[in-house]
Amino acid sequence: MDLTKVGSILTVAVTLVSWPSPSSISLRNRFMMSLSVSSEKRMEYRKSSSKESHVHAHATEAMAEPAYTIPAFRQRSADETEEYQRVTTHVAKGLAVIQEELHRMRISTKAQVESLAIQREVQEMMTKKVDLYDEVHKMPDFLVALRPHTVWEKTPVKLFCTVEGKPRPVVKWYKGGVPVDPLSAPGKYKIESKYGVHSLIISRCVVSDTAEYSAVATNPHGTATSKAKVIVKRPAGAGESCHLGLVPHLTEIHPSKLEVTLLDRFSVSFGVEGSSISLACTMVVVPDLPNVPPHAQWYRDDKLLKPGKHAEMSVGGGLARLKLPHLAKDDEGLYTLRIFTKDGTAEHSAYLFVSDAAPSAAGAPGAPMSVKAYDINSDYVLVAWKPPNTVNEAAITGYFVDRCEAGSDHWVQCNDAPVKVCKYPVHGLSVGHSYHFRVRAVNSAGISRPSRKSDKVTALDAAEHERLQGTDEGVPSAPGQVIATRNTKSSVFVQWDPPKHLKHLVGYYIDGRAVGSKEWFPCNNKPFKHTRFVVHGLTPGETYVFRVQAVNVYGLSDESQESSPIAAEPALATPSAPFGITMLSCDGSSMTIAWKSPKHCGGSKVTAYYVSERNADSSHWKEVNLTAIKERVCTVEHLTEGTFYEFKVQAANLAGVGLPSTPSTPMKCEAWTMQEPGPPYDLSFSEVRSHSLVLLWKAPVYTGASAVTGYLVEMAKKGSSEFVALNHDAVNHRYLQVSGLEEGESYVFKVCAVNGSGHGKHSQLSEPVCAKALPGTKEIVAGVDEETGDIFLSLEACEICETSKFVWSKNYKPIGDCPRVAVTTEGRTSRMTFTNPDKDDLGRYSVVVTDTDGVSASHTLAEDALNTMLELSHAIRHPIIPLKHGLNYEILEKGHVRFWLQAYKLSPDVSYRFIVNDKEVTSGEGHKISHDVSTGIIEMTVDLFTRANEGTYTVQIHDGKAKAQTSLVLVGDVFKAALKEAEFQRKEHIRKQGPHFSKYLYFTVTEDCTVMLECKVANVKKETSFHWYKEDEELVPETPPNVMSGACAIPIPLFSRKDHGIYKAVLNDDRGKDTSVLDISGQVFDDIINAIAHIAGASASELVLQCTPEGIRLQCYMNYYTEEMKTVWKHKESKIASSEKMRIGGTTEMAWMQICDPSDKEKGHYTIEISDGEQTYTRTFDLSGQAYTDAYEEYLRLKAAAFAEKNRGRVVGGLPDVVTIMEEKSLSLTCTVWGEPTPEVIWFKNEQEVASSEHTKITFDGGKFASLVINKVTPDDSGKYSINVRNKYGGEFVEITVSVYKHGEQIPEPKLGHHAKPATPVATPVPPKSPAPHSKTPTPTPKAHTPALSMKSPTPASTPVPKSPTPTPKSHTPTPKSPTPTPKSHTPTPKSPTPTRSVKSPTPPRFMKSPTPPRK
Repeated sequence: MDLTKVGSILTVAVTLVSWPSPSSISLRNRFMMSLSVSSEKRMEYRKSSSKESHVHAHATEAMAEPAYTIPAFRQRSADETEEYQRVTTHVAKGLAVIQEELHRMRISTKAQVESLAIQREVQEMMTKKVDLYDEVHKMPDFLVALRPHTVWEKTPVKLFCTVEGKPRPVVKWYKGGVPVDPLSAPGKYKIESKYGVHSLIISRCVVSDTAEYSAVATNPHGTATSKAKVIVKRPAGAGESCHLGLVPHLTEIHPSKLEVTLLDRFSVSFGVEGSSISLACTMVVVPDLPNVPPHAQWYRDDKLLKPGKHAEMSVGGGLARLKLPHLAKDDEGLYTLRIFTKDGTAEHSAYLFVSDAAPSAAGAPGAPMSVKAYDINSDYVLVAWKPPNTVNEAAITGYFVDRCEAGSDHWVQCNDAPVKVCKYPVHGLSVGHSYHFRVRAVNSAGISRPSRKSDKVTALDAAEHERLQGTDEGVPSAPGQVIATRNTKSSVFVQWDPPKHLKHLVGYYIDGRAVGSKEWFPCNNKPFKHTRFVVHGLTPGETYVFRVQAVNVYGLSDESQESSPIAAEPALATPSAPFGITMLSCDGSSMTIAWKSPKHCGGSKVTAYYVSERNADSSHWKEVNLTAIKERVCTVEHLTEGTFYEFKVQAANLAGVGLPSTPSTPMKCEAWTMQEPGPPYDLSFSEVRSHSLVLLWKAPVYTGASAVTGYLVEMAKKGSSEFVALNHDAVNHRYLQVSGLEEGESYVFKVCAVNGSGHGKHSQLSEPVCAKALPGTKEIVAGVDEETGDIFLSLEACEICETSKFVWSKNYKPIGDCPRVAVTTEGRTSRMTFTNPDKDDLGRYSVVVTDTDGVSASHTLAEDALNTMLELSHAIRHPIIPLKHGLNYEILEKGHVRFWLQAYKLSPDVSYRFIVNDKEVTSGEGHKISHDVSTGIIEMTVDLFTRANEGTYTVQIHDGKAKAQTSLVLVGDVFKAALKEAEFQRKEHIRKQGPHFSKYLYFTVTEDCTVMLECKVANVKKETSFHWYKEDEELVPETPPNVMSGACAIPIPLFSRKDHGIYKAVLNDDRGKDTSVLDISGQVFDDIINAIAHIAGASASELVLQCTPEGIRLQCYMNYYTEEMKTVWKHKESKIASSEKMRIGGTTEMAWMQICDPSDKEKGHYTIEISDGEQTYTRTFDLSGQAYTDAYEEYLRLKAAAFAEKNRGRVVGGLPDVVTIMEEKSLSLTCTVWGEPTPEVIWFKNEQEVASSEHTKITFDGGKFASLVINKVTPDDSGKYSINVRNKYGGEFVEITVSVYKHGEQIPEPKLGHHAKPATPVATPVPPKSPAPHSKTPTPTPKAHTPALSMKSPTPASTPVPKSPTPTPKSHTPTPKSPTPTPKSHTPTPKSPTPTRSVKSPTPPRFMKSPTPPRK
């Protein structure tokens, strides 16, 4: 771009600023007159306006473009048109750059002109001063002179200087006194002039460029010259030697010599105390040298920031960043980034707001700020701070000041009571020590978070220190009038008058409140020093009021008066220029063009467009339309075919006519005859979200040879030329839902129409759109009005302005005035209500909010959703009282029956009635009807419920417009059950008038498995009797029942099937009698057994191995065992059934399983499972390996011992212990013996063997009956007789004491406690057929003196003895205890005629009657 022309543009702009106010009025009235007068009057007005402009001819001529004359070389034939088109396209790009610069200057000029118009009176007063200033002329003067340079060959050099003078001087460059001509050596020299800085750039210097260069500045008042020498050096050995023979000192590249352009800039930011935030700007640096970054400075409220722990700065890589790692309210303010460039500085500023962090206690104030130390002495420091803003919190009652020594984190509170002013003298410091200070605010709710600590302060005597000034006490007066004006859509400009009494003002706090809300919010959290402030972060379209408070060290002033309500909307201005002019059709004499809306409407709706056209070879513009065009399509007629035309468009709103658009590219007026359609146009976007959007467009004006049948859409990322087809099949509507976008990525789109001849021209590329939803975006909500039952679609806009409208569409076609729907708007919410919804209303509905940044949404109304809403609508329009519970009944005490229902909600005006069997029932005798509004319950109580109450019960409810009815059919079995329950409850009531059971008989099981039958009684007295019965037989427990304790119980120990039966408890006194019965059988019996099993199973021991002569036994000990318990034995997971091989049994203390005659098959894992119906208790034993081997060996040993015990010789009956016989009688001692093989029998007298003789005869018949017969006994026959029975397995020794007395003597007393029995006469021995009965008076038996041969069998006493028909005599020989009970023996034992007895003798003693009757 020609910078000389830019300079002239700036000159013109400055000249325009000096226009008087009537010119600005004429510019503003251009559009206003067009709205109020006819087209002829509008033309006259424009002519008069143009005449006025001749008053300032010098400015007009400076801005006007010279008449354009087509040179001879531009004359071209029709064949050269295309070439012209190509050339003009490139030329147009350069023109576009110039037009953009001119556009910017026009905006600046217009703003200044309007400002001058507003301040007209001020200008008139200062006219003389301005005129005097204009009359002061100044000759050229170099503020910055040229300086010499020494450079290497083939490197560039730049000479620059700064000149001032009035009028502005013209600078020319000379080399050795000869003017420098850039055209003489293209690319060698470049001369620039920007804003008074003039430069000469020499590229790729050669030695011949060594010379003295001068810049000559000239104006009408004189000339000034600046000279500098440039020396170009060539390295030694490279050819020509250098002038001085020295290596030149190259000019250092300084950061300020870089060209820097700021790109993405930080915006107004919001942070919270304690968090971190970064402010960054991206930039383009030329040249971009990694080791030489630009010089950047950061400022807060015009104060330079230095890097530190509270501010981290970095610059490089095209980015300048300021990071605030630990935000505090001290960090709030206006931040400015200033970067030094070769042309001066590049700057950007934005405000940072820091809000209070969450308080330590609800309602506590915010932290103080700006803590500083003043009046620093050796032991005294005055600490001052700024108070926090209090909006909704309680007033601050004081402050606490804390201190800590530098390098320590231990804080010490300096004041015991809160100080009320914002300064406090801290005493007691140590000389030479350094301290930090912080402050905490206090109110009625609590203490605030501490402030940021102050800078380090050293307690030393100092002559000069900054001192806190101010002797006036008290807070400032309230600020004056507050005025709020529109600024942007999310900010408002607030200004106010300062307070009358400043009292050393520190700053101001600004508060805001949304109209309609009672809550104020702080606009700043750090006192602001000026009387104007821009409040950011407001909701677009919302209306606010503001107030201001002044601040000093004593606190906050009273609030100012509230400002007038102001809406957060952009300030009113003319719209920006339209853009994107495109041709839609041409017939050879007219052209149809379209354009895009301005990016900024200026705070008011665009109401008109004005189009101008010109021949591409001409500089004269001609207005196309005299009346306003409301659409963005215009047909320009009366054109010459074959001629190129350019167009520009201006938009207008209430503020006036905006700037014209950039001229379009030249368009040839040539009739379109192609078969394909023309380009679609006006591409726009709706419903932009993070991953999707809707693209809309308008149909082409030129359709081609046939109608348009569809559209194809392509998409590409911004900056990319690779387009992707979004639909391979043409869509027949003019919108497309695009999905699968990347969040934050920008895209462009183009569309082409399709007809029968093929694809038409593509549309212009759309504007780039970023896939990101607007903050606070909401979707359309479909619902049903709770009061009217209307079905509606509603949208609440996230932003809105005064001119915004909600435009509803169906399938992206505007609905307009349609009788099927009604649209209402209230504030930010628009609702579209369906008048009579049906299937014709199905489809996709969308809404767009105009004059916003694209607020839009859509909703597809499906058939299922519509049907659901229709049902809800019908329910609302025909309301039914919703019932939480329908009509039901319950039986109360005394047999009363309550019929009730419950509604979700009832009003106090509810009415209802009960109908029983088609007859209404009212509250009266026998019936009580009532309701409770708070619970929604309606009830009727029937006192006496009888068979007459069978039937149908109905309740009808009316509550306003709503109705409800509910019924209950109480007949048949249902009624019988209710009647039975009512009668039972009635009897129960009567029963409880006397002594009764409050809890009937039930059972419990104790830890020792004793079953307890228990019951609870009530309403008893001392005279009340209590009895237990089983099967009508009274049970008398050891402990009599105590009815006064309220509970009675009876134990059933060792519970088993024998305890089956009906148990009864009877309670009785003079007031009545009550009985409780428990039938212990069936399920009750099973439940008791399961309860026992639960305790027994839990107490079960591990399985114990015990060997017996019959086999191997596994035993499980537990608290109690009965065969009724569900016990299962398993071998290798297979259930064991009791059999001859596997015997299962138990005692009260244990359960056992015996393996009879074991073999290797019985090896393995054995398990016992005890089940209580819910839980199974398992115990296991592994009978294999060494355990089985040892058990089997023990079994064989016990088996052999038992066999020996069974078959040894023994006396099985017939002999007495003591015999008393009279002299001369015959004594017969006969007994039965047994043994296998047949034992040997030997008789003894006084331990001497007795031989058979006439006097003493010994017989042994049949191997079973042994006899000793003494004929005619004499006193010499008295003594101790014994019999020894033995075989190879062992034997037995039995003793008999014989006493002979003479005739007439008294029978001697029996010994050993036995009564003497007379001996029986001698008789032939006959084996007894049955055992003799026990002797009731046994004769004492003397101790036995049996020889060694007659001792008891060596079989161990612990060996079990098989049962026999003759009871086994008890042995007094000590035997070891065995846990194994004596098993039953299946070995037959010979019958004995005499029962067994027990004496202290190796042979088991027995009791028997003497075979000889005693002598009288």
